[in-house]
Amino acid sequence: MRELVIATTNQGKLKEIKELLKGVPVNITSLKDYPDCPPVEEDGKTFAQNALKKAATVAFYTKKLTLGEDSGLEVKALRNQPGIYSARFAGDNANGRRNNAKLLRSLKGVPLAKRQARYRCYAALVDAKTIVDVVNGSCNGVIGLRSQGKNGFGYDPLFIVPEYGKTFGQLNGAIKAKISHRAKALQKIKKVLKEILNSKL
Repeated sequence: MRELVIATTNQGKLKEIKELLKGVPVNITSLKDYPDCPPVEEDGKTFAQNALKKAATVAFYTKKLTLGEDSGLEVKALRNQPGIYSARFAGDNANGRRNNAKLLRSLKGVPLAKRQARYRCYAALVDAKTIVDVVNGSCNGVIGLRSQGKNGFGYDPLFIVPEYGKTFGQLNGAIKAKISHRAKALQKIKKVLKEILNSKL
């Protein structure tokens, strides 16, 4: 079975990606399986650049088909911050709780009607030294006034999806797996993977 390395150490993200790629006959591994892989400095100016750098660095080292993904939250009232700095919004050693707390502080006094946001995801697929594809997905929502729900990770407890009136932290995984930014990007990757696997038969 063909191996697919997910260029991440984030276990929450890895779990979600594995779920989204169900049905694709690949053996999914991650950076946890390659502890000597050189670290990737996410110094790109865009999600796409960071995703591609992750995928290319890890693919070059492992000589395996690699998926690099970069995603984050853009809040209109904050001029699209935190953007590419979503994971370290509250500092280099930030976690979800600290990032969420900083986001709520940053939006203090901003009414719900003006807290529009969107999650964005870019995913890059690289095979050894060849860029296979770079795709993206997005999901629009609103930042809530307080955390709600225990599902997901990152900003999920604050990100309200208007159609459901619930945060990603409250929605069940099956719904999120259809409408999230990562789900939309990974659906495209799934199609590309199937094409690659079929061409090797």
